[in-house]
Amino acid sequence: LRLSINQSIKPFDSLSHRLEKIREYNLRSGNHFQYCNPDAPKDTYRDFNSPVCVDSVCAYHHKIFDEMKEGNLTAVHVTISYHENFRQTIENIITWNKFIELYSDRIMLGRSAEDVRIAYDTNKTAIIFGFQNCSPIEENIALIEVLHQLGVRFMQLSYNNQSLLATGCYEINDPGITRFGKQAIKEMNRIGMVIDISHTSENSSFEAIKLSKRPIVISHANPDWWHPSKRNKSDSLIKEVTSSGGMIGFSIYPHHLKDGSNCTLESFSAMIAKSADRYGVDNLGIGSDICQNQPDNVVEWMRNGTWSKEIDYGEGSKNNSGFPNQPEWYRKTSDFPNILEGLENVGFNNEECSKIMGLNWLKFYEGNFGGS
Repeated sequence: LRLSINQSIKPFDSLSHRLEKIREYNLRSGNHFQYCNPDAPKDTYRDFNSPVCVDSVCAYHHKIFDEMKEGNLTAVHVTISYHENFRQTIENIITWNKFIELYSDRIMLGRSAEDVRIAYDTNKTAIIFGFQNCSPIEENIALIEVLHQLGVRFMQLSYNNQSLLATGCYEINDPGITRFGKQAIKEMNRIGMVIDISHTSENSSFEAIKLSKRPIVISHANPDWWHPSKRNKSDSLIKEVTSSGGMIGFSIYPHHLKDGSNCTLESFSAMIAKSADRYGVDNLGIGSDICQNQPDNVVEWMRNGTWSKEIDYGEGSKNNSGFPNQPEWYRKTSDFPNILEGLENVGFNNEECSKIMGLNWLKFYEGNFGGS
C-alpha cells in the first residue's frame, strides 16, 4: 500500500536538514525536468529539484522573498487581482515590477518554463502573475492578450460569484459558461493564458474543460471526499481535469483542510497519496494558498470586493471572520520543505516526490504558457 493512516510522522527537522533532504534528490533521482543545455532534446534531464510553490498569496516584502529563498522555492504563482478592474490591475503590476527591480537578487518575473530554469540557475524565485477573477479584462476580450503580454499566465473564470464568463462556486444556480466566456476561453487557448477553475462552480468547470482545447487547472483546492467545502472539488471533476492533462494544486488554506487549522501533516500527505492512487501522480502539485502576514481587511476585500453592502464571511463566520490560523507545519513560506517530509512518510518515492513538489507544474508551464 502507498500509505498507512496510522503511520507516525517524524518530528520536524531543522530547516537546514530539510533543505539538505531536498538537495539529496540531485544525487538519488534522475527524473528531473530541466534541460542539459538549450540545444538538448526535450526529453533530456539534468538536476532540477527545487520545489515550485503555486499560489502563495502573501503580503510581499523583502522578508517574504528571503523566506522563499530559505524554502528553496524556484517559482511562485502570486495573485495580483481579486476584484480589480483593468486600471487597478495595472497599478498592481507596476507595484510588482518595482518589487522585482528592487529585489532583483532574489526574485524575477516568470513568463515561461525557461524563466523558471533561469531562476533555478541564478538562485532566485520566479514570480508568475495570476488572477483570481476575470474582472481585469472587464468587457473587452482584447485585454486578455494585453495582460498576457504584461506577464499574466493564469486567470480564473470566476471568483465565488457569477462573473461575465462563468458561475462561481458560491452561487445557487449554475447556468454554466456564458457567451463571453466561450470566446474568452478560445482566446486564452490561443495566446497561452491558463484557465483556472479553483473558484468556479461544478457545471461551469465541466463546460470549461469541454470547451478548452488546452488543459486547465485547479490551482488551489482539495478533494471534497477528504473535506467537504464549497471550494473543494468533486472526485469526478478532478478526474476530468487530470485525465485531460490539467493540474490540481493541493491547498493548505485551513478552510480547505480536514480539521482546519488542526490538520496534521500526516492527514494532508495521506490525502495526496490517496489522490495519486485515484488520479495518478503526474498531474498533482502544491497550491499552498497561504496568506502570510496579511491583515484581516485583505480577506474582507477578497470576499466582498465592492459587490456587497453586507459583510460576506465566505467560509468563515461572524465569530471567525479573519484569516484562520495556519497548521503548525505550514505557517510560513519557508516551511515548504515540510511537505517533502510528509510525502516521504506516506510512501512516495524520490521520483514521485520530485514531481509533486514542483516538476509536474514545471512540465505544465512548458506546454501551456506559449501560444497555441
